[in-house]
Amino acid sequence: MDIFFQTWPWYVSGFLIGLIMLTLIYFGKHFGMSSNLESLCSMSGLGKKISYFDFDWKANQWNLIVVLGAILGGFVAANLMSDPTNVSINPKTIEQLAILGIDAPNGKLAPDVLFGNSIFESPKSILILIIGGVLIGFGTRYAGGCTSGHAISGLSNLQLPSLKAVIGFFIGGLLMAHLILPLIF
Repeated sequence: MDIFFQTWPWYVSGFLIGLIMLTLIYFGKHFGMSSNLESLCSMSGLGKKISYFDFDWKANQWNLIVVLGAILGGFVAANLMSDPTNVSINPKTIEQLAILGIDAPNGKLAPDVLFGNSIFESPKSILILIIGGVLIGFGTRYAGGCTSGHAISGLSNLQLPSLKAVIGFFIGGLLMAHLILPLIF
């Protein structure tokens, strides 16, 4: 059981993801988390008011089970199997975060200043969460899918739009980390 309580090497995790993608390709399925939001809207009956959501959501039922599995797996991993002490952060990253007023996680997976309940006490933090959520929702819709859909499923199907989207995701992440994040904090 020790193998389940350790961080897996990239080549094991990558191989397993590749195996799952080959299985999905074999069955003619496309993976992506954001498509489940469309299915949930269709399930709720929103298709009666907005034609975009008027489709047979039962065809994507398998993907909803993937989301439930991801939620359950994340909960089990974080609460029952995690050992954050084996997470190593580059000392230069810790220094750069300290300049922004963000402490090192110190035995946790994420710093409290960014992911603790205290963020709900600050109007600035709440505004950042709302604006970030809207931008992520807009970006996901504009790009025609989320990072998991494009980077994992789209690239494994050799789709050029997914390659363009993933390049955009990386450029956006670099701009955020190096230019916008220092302005916010």
